[in-house]
Amino acid sequence: MATPTIVLVPVWGVGHFVPMLEVGKRILARSARPLTITVLVMPEPSRAQRASEIAELIRQEEASGLGIRFHHLPAVDPPTDHSGIEEYISRYVQRYAPHVRAAVAGLACPVAGVVVDIFCTPLFDAARDLGVPAYVYLIASASMCALLLRSPSLDEEVPAEVEFEETDGGAVDVPGLPPVPASCLPSGLENRKIPTYKWFVYNGRRYTEASGIIVNTIAELEPGVLAAIADGRCTRGIRAPTVYTIGPVIPFAPPPPAGQAHECVRWLDSQPPASVVFLCLGGSGWTTVPQAHQIAQGLERSGHRFLWVLRGPPEPGSKVPTDGDLTEQLPEGFVERTKERGLVWPARAPQKEILAHAAVGGFVTHCGWNSILESLWLGVPMVPWPLGAEQHYNAFMLVAGMGVAVPMTVDRKRSNFVEAAELEGAVKALMDGSEAARKVRERTTAMKAACRKAVEEGGSSSVALQRLCEALVVGAVLPKK
Repeated sequence: MATPTIVLVPVWGVGHFVPMLEVGKRILARSARPLTITVLVMPEPSRAQRASEIAELIRQEEASGLGIRFHHLPAVDPPTDHSGIEEYISRYVQRYAPHVRAAVAGLACPVAGVVVDIFCTPLFDAARDLGVPAYVYLIASASMCALLLRSPSLDEEVPAEVEFEETDGGAVDVPGLPPVPASCLPSGLENRKIPTYKWFVYNGRRYTEASGIIVNTIAELEPGVLAAIADGRCTRGIRAPTVYTIGPVIPFAPPPPAGQAHECVRWLDSQPPASVVFLCLGGSGWTTVPQAHQIAQGLERSGHRFLWVLRGPPEPGSKVPTDGDLTEQLPEGFVERTKERGLVWPARAPQKEILAHAAVGGFVTHCGWNSILESLWLGVPMVPWPLGAEQHYNAFMLVAGMGVAVPMTVDRKRSNFVEAAELEGAVKALMDGSEAARKVRERTTAMKAACRKAVEEGGSSSVALQRLCEALVVGAVLPKK
């Protein structure tokens, strides 16, 4: 019989595409039985720069000789009338269902499973029609998985006309977590009157149909929510699909040759150990002039060393930040006054290399899950500055659920604005060696060790990956025609 294949269906965008490819590679390396990977590529609906990044990634993988095949799906028209990213992805992917079905049906080998991205459950219909197993891969936390599974029953428990923040206590119950303030819910759940909310709940309901849920976390980081999922407490007593915690899934590129280190890394080489606060708001984060002035004041008044990645607003029609303009965005004289202890970098920076540097002692992060895992893997405590999507929920978990971050007040109703005094206080709290900061550092160090142990032979993630490989091999079937 032909070697079974695993069909991966990632969402466009490097932050989704790369982690799903990395999961595929780990499965290939771990499986005792031969498997192949088939990636169905949906064209990115916009952002030509990001599309070119995906094209380059595909070229590199095809040249690697690992046997990963890429099947490019035909373009479809994306939705033009959506109320949020969750609705946009779900409806866009729904239009791809016939193409996904045709691509899988056309395979001449058994299919071990169709693995879809977080908001791609409309594709379950294609897998069901073909009689092949379907899995979900979350480039998110187990806590996010618990919230998604819980969302249908939450929706039924609270009258449709009532927002979650209007309920008694203004918080929602996610088993395994402290009460979650409604103000910390992901963007797709905070407004129940828009279509995006309905799609959020729809995806959560369909998760129960999956053959398994693959989560980019480690069991030791989120034991409470994982136990709640396994016990059926997130799904009203209905047994949830098996959750495979296989993280941290973090692709690391080889370090640059000697003498070719990035300028930011070379600057860090001259700083004392654990003395620098790294402030970076992700690949899509950018800063207005008023906000940049507040950041500058906060960093300057904190008295601590800093490396600040400052990006400017996207060009019209794009969502990709432009390079920062230090003359326009920074207060007059700021660079000169802080040149002995700070560096403002106006372009993309090598985040993983920076976090890995011994001089970095704290990370002000937008709370994207990939960034969180990188910080934990490298043992860097955090200050959360969430911007959107599920980042406010992640920020709550980092502080209240995991204890690996020092809190900072972010005004969500003012486009996530942070006052200078708030940033100053958070940086001082983390870097001045307070008792609270000491506990955060100890917890972060423990999670660094747990992450490393989890992926070693016999570790929790290694065992879960082995169980996943076995389930995929056993479940391989020829798709119905």
